[in-house]
Amino acid sequence: MKSSRATYNLAAVSALAREVAINTEQSLDTSLMLDLSDIAQLEPRRENNADEANGLEEPDTIYDLGNTAAMSMNFNKAQPQHFAFVMSYGLGAVTTAAAGAGYEHTITPIDGDLAVNCSNPSFTLAQRLGKTILKRLFATMVVDSFAATFAKGDWVKLAASLKGTGKYTDSIVEETVNAQKDAVTLNLAANGVEGSTAPERLGNIHQIKVELAPGQWTEVAFSAVSAATPAVITITAPGATTDLVNYKILYAPTETAAWMTFPARVVESAMRVAQMNLVVGGAWTGAAFVGGRAINSDLNQIEYNCNNSMQIEFVPGAGDAYASSAIRDGRAQAISLSREFRDFILQNYIKTNDYFGLHLICQGAEFDAGHNYQVELIFPKLGILKAPLSVNGKRLAEAGDLTVLEDATYGSVIVKVKNLVATYAA
Repeated sequence: MKSSRATYNLAAVSALAREVAINTEQSLDTSLMLDLSDIAQLEPRRENNADEANGLEEPDTIYDLGNTAAMSMNFNKAQPQHFAFVMSYGLGAVTTAAAGAGYEHTITPIDGDLAVNCSNPSFTLAQRLGKTILKRLFATMVVDSFAATFAKGDWVKLAASLKGTGKYTDSIVEETVNAQKDAVTLNLAANGVEGSTAPERLGNIHQIKVELAPGQWTEVAFSAVSAATPAVITITAPGATTDLVNYKILYAPTETAAWMTFPARVVESAMRVAQMNLVVGGAWTGAAFVGGRAINSDLNQIEYNCNNSMQIEFVPGAGDAYASSAIRDGRAQAISLSREFRDFILQNYIKTNDYFGLHLICQGAEFDAGHNYQVELIFPKLGILKAPLSVNGKRLAEAGDLTVLEDATYGSVIVKVKNLVATYAA
């Protein structure tokens, strides 16, 4: 039976393989465990004719201008795979090398645009809502922004904001059947109804309505659905005559598309901030981070934000049902650091306007000798805009707003993720 419980929701993506072209669906390969509130939304573009002379005082027409899409993804107990997926698509350039029995994925910002109509790699996303009210497939989702948060005493958290072109496919269809008013069964044209049992098939009929008079639709009661293809639906006759009328049937057809079967989840341990080490200052040599000062017991929180400012646009030559361009308007990265005020180091960086590096590494369980599940963030060049002092409880604190700058040799950020997954966004 259908259920509206959000705990039944599922989401899956093409994490391992990017789309070969915009609005070209890729095979789903990974299911993700998201926050209950994370639901992919169509964002309809609609406008009425209020600004046109229609012979009336008020508008009487709505124009359908297609859709875009959007979604928030929240990993409140983030795993290395989540960083690898979000940052591969959010930053855009990935190389992978062997790491014992697993792999190390090195992720950096893409140089320029991936294609003329899509700056960053895009992925395909599907979501099941409830059990099972709707399954919906979205082509061309891109990472508009993401934020990684490391707060003492907490889980590592990762959040991403997605945008999409609005191309979608639903598991629900509406079919019009022409039959008599006194009909007690309706025959679908070609489809069966999803469900291996009679109650499941009945639950996958969402609505039947009949047009007994022009423009007037009346609900029709239904009581059984056959296992045949095409399916035969038993109804309560809405009338007593043999006049032909139109019935509209809203239902879930037998699932035959590959995307409707969701892939397995990758199983990894969630990361705790207690597993993290942070070094501020020092420098990245291309092979190792050297120097700097550890900020561990005095850390309150550090957050890394990246915003791609993706512009989803309807451009000529592609129709008006969905967008066909996803261009990065300009990447901006920043770090917010909150710590106890125990020394003058950050304040002196402001005073001298010095640049410095930052190194963050968070390790989980060992998957092979000398190799752990891990996330490593390397920022070769940072600068401080401000670091106001305050009181947190009864302790002095400072909050540093750090700007991520682009180093001429090593770029702005290097993300390294180790796990057992062979590739991302390939």
